[in-house]
Amino acid sequence: MRGLAANDVQKHRGLGETDVKTLITAMIAAGFSLLPAAHASEQSKTWPASDDAKQFVMDTIVIGMLASPYGTGWTGYEQLHEYFERARDNGVTGHEMTLAAADMSFETLLEQHYHFRAAMAEQPDKYLIVNETRDIEAAHLQGRTAVIWNSQTATILNGDLKKMALLKDMGIKSMILAYNDIFRTGSGQLAAQNGRDIGLTPWGKSVIDEMVRFGILLDLSHTGSKTANDAMDHMDETYPGVPYVYTHSVPAGLYKSAPDATPMGCYRAIPDDEALRAAKSGGYVSPTFTEWMMDGIWPEDISPKQAADMIDYYVKLVGVDHVGIATDDMFSTELVVNFAKANAAMYDDGGYMIDAFDKGATGNGELAKILAAITDDLWARGYTNEDLAKIYGGNKMRVYAQVWEGKPPEQFLEEYPERLRLREEFQRQFFTR
Repeated sequence: MRGLAANDVQKHRGLGETDVKTLITAMIAAGFSLLPAAHASEQSKTWPASDDAKQFVMDTIVIGMLASPYGTGWTGYEQLHEYFERARDNGVTGHEMTLAAADMSFETLLEQHYHFRAAMAEQPDKYLIVNETRDIEAAHLQGRTAVIWNSQTATILNGDLKKMALLKDMGIKSMILAYNDIFRTGSGQLAAQNGRDIGLTPWGKSVIDEMVRFGILLDLSHTGSKTANDAMDHMDETYPGVPYVYTHSVPAGLYKSAPDATPMGCYRAIPDDEALRAAKSGGYVSPTFTEWMMDGIWPEDISPKQAADMIDYYVKLVGVDHVGIATDDMFSTELVVNFAKANAAMYDDGGYMIDAFDKGATGNGELAKILAAITDDLWARGYTNEDLAKIYGGNKMRVYAQVWEGKPPEQFLEEYPERLRLREEFQRQFFTR
C-alpha cells in the first residue's frame, strides 16, 4: 500500500473538496486515520507468482505470525526493519509477534518488549500497536505494520495472577499455557510426547480465568494433548461461547502416513480432534509453514503447494471460517539451533529438531515470499477471493473482536461489510501503487 496525503489525492484524482471531506469523515467515523505510508533477509526462498495473486495479497488484510523473540530469532534492529519492510511491500498487514517463550520470566518479557519497541521507535511511522481490530484495518490502509503481541508462555506471570492486568495494558493479545516441557500450568507437547502430560493444573485454570477476565486469547499451540483438552473442557464448561485457538500448529493428520514419517512424529503437530474442538468454540487453527515441523518431509524450502496442502487440509476438516495462516518465521537457523542446544532440557526430543535442520530445513515459508504463490495454488483448487480473505485475516479478526472487545461474532459480521466497503472505496480513491 502506498499512502498519499489527502490534499495530494484531491489534486491527483480531481475530486471535489466536499467529496474528499465526506469520505474522510466516514473513514474516521469507522475508526481509521490518515498517515503517510512507508516505502520498502533471510534464508527462505522467494516463489514466483502471478501479478493478480500479488495484487490480491496487497489488497487483502493479511495477518501472519512472527514467533521469533529477540536474541533467539533476531538480534539486530536493522534486521527487524528489513523483515517488516519486505512484509509491507508484499502486502502483509500485521503479525502476531512473540515477546516471550519457553520458561521466560516477566523480567525477560520486559527486555523482549524493550528491544522490539526500541527498534520500532527508530521508524515510528511504520508500526501501529494493535489494541482493537480497527487498528489492524487502519494499519492496512496506512501501509504500516500491525503489531499484535503474543506470549508463548505463562511463566511471564512470575506466579502472580495480578500481572495479567498489566499484560493486558501492555497489549498482550494471546498467551500459551505450556511450551514443550512441564510447567505449573500443565504440560507442553514434548513432555506429552515423552509420556509426561500432567494435564491442566488448578493453577492453569486460574491463569485461564484471568485471561478470559482481561480478554486475552487462549492459544493452545505447543500444549500437550491432555493439558489442551483439559483447558478446552474448562473453557467450554466455564466460558461457553468464548473461542480458543491454535496460532501456529501443523495438522498431524496430514503427515501421519507420509512415506518418510518417523515413529516419533512431529511433537509440534496437533491431532484432528483438537483442531475440531477449537473450531467448534468459534476459534481458528493456523498451520505454520515451517519445514522442520513437518514430520519426515524436510525440503530445503517449503513449497507453496505444501503450504496450500496444510491450509486445504484444515479447511476440509474444520471449515473455511476457522482457518488462518502463520509462518513461525525464523530469520536464521543458527540462532535457533544455538538456543535449542543451550536449552537442552527444553528441547529433549532425541535430536529431532537438530536432525531436521541437518537434513535441510533452513528457514520457513516467509509470508512475504510465498503467500502470493500460495494464492495461485489455492485459486487453482477452486478457492474464491472471499475464502482467501477469511483465511488470510478475516477469521482472526472475527475472533479478535469477540475476545478483545466482547463483540459477538454476528455483530462483527454485520458491521464488517460496511467497514470493508468503506475501506475499498478509500483505497480506490486515495491510494495508488
